[in-house]
Amino acid sequence: MAMRRVASKAARAFASPSSLVFTRELQASSGSKKIVGVFYKANEYAEMNPNFLGCAENALGIREWLESKGHQYIVTSDKEGPDCVLEKHIPDLHVLISTPFHPAYVTAERIKKAKNLQLLLTAGIGSDHVDLKAAAAAGLTVAEVTGSNTVSVAEDELMRILILVRNFLPGHHQVINGEWNVAGIAHRAYDLEGKTVGTVGAGRIGRLLLQRLKPFNCNLLYHDRLKMDSELENEIGAKFEEDLDKMLSKCDIVVINTPLTEKTKGMFDKEKIAKLKKGVLIVNNARGAIMDTQAVVDACNSGHIAGYSGDVWYPQPAPKDHPWRYMPNQAMTPHISGTTIDAQLRYAAGTKDMLDRYFKGEDFPAENYIVKDGELAPQYR
Repeated sequence: MAMRRVASKAARAFASPSSLVFTRELQASSGSKKIVGVFYKANEYAEMNPNFLGCAENALGIREWLESKGHQYIVTSDKEGPDCVLEKHIPDLHVLISTPFHPAYVTAERIKKAKNLQLLLTAGIGSDHVDLKAAAAAGLTVAEVTGSNTVSVAEDELMRILILVRNFLPGHHQVINGEWNVAGIAHRAYDLEGKTVGTVGAGRIGRLLLQRLKPFNCNLLYHDRLKMDSELENEIGAKFEEDLDKMLSKCDIVVINTPLTEKTKGMFDKEKIAKLKKGVLIVNNARGAIMDTQAVVDACNSGHIAGYSGDVWYPQPAPKDHPWRYMPNQAMTPHISGTTIDAQLRYAAGTKDMLDRYFKGEDFPAENYIVKDGELAPQYR
């Protein structure tokens, strides 16, 4: 069924005061919908855990449910290039589901081709793989499963902090290589207690990380567009730093917890990194593009950054020649922090709930919207 384009209720200006935003309304309607899901292939691992829902083979566990309702569900991992599977379905799909771990990059060009597209769902958190301005201008709805992997990412960040502080990986590699050289690890291993840890961004994940860090008796700082409620701030024992550069100069450890936006893209360039303490440790599970790739490499090579750990790259999947694979004192992984089995169960259930609401013409939970009625969520403005 062809999508109806209607003027948004407020005819909100997006690009300029004279431009009109049109909304492809999410209304209950009869007929089959074409839903495309883009997920990574799990191959032999797909059958090892019945709750491994985030892969292409298991496709969030919603195939039987969707098909029982008469909808078409296409699932693929092939998302790049003019001849990929995703590209073939762009012209007539109604809903596109993707994850931050194997993102389907939804460009303005793809949005222009997708005449029937109404809804872009992120199974997880983080919708920066979508050109959000183009989505808003086209009247699309963009939503994600807010909170689905907050615990997963915060726990992973705490693990990475300890891995870097204790210089864990070189010791582990010694065991694998049959070596025994305590001095090779001990000369740059420290306690976490007493260190100054600052988070750039203190939303759900940043706040939870600070709470997890409190028992380690660290000096906790945070920079965010919004100051925490004073009661929560006192409970956590964290201090608000309005000036980011001043906070960075105080930190032994910096954790990136801000979304990727036009303002944060490339934020940590050569100049910003120069403001960090020499020997700083950085953990980034937010988005790889927040960092200037080569500036990070150069700072790791010089020792200005003493250790860098994270699981986010740009682009994703990261090519084999990505320089972060080869820089010293890195503890990088593929994008795994937010896709534990527990998180998969949460974001699969959240995606199913939003699809069900979509079919019924009901609103999503307010916090799940990234683009609605031509407007971006505050964190992406």
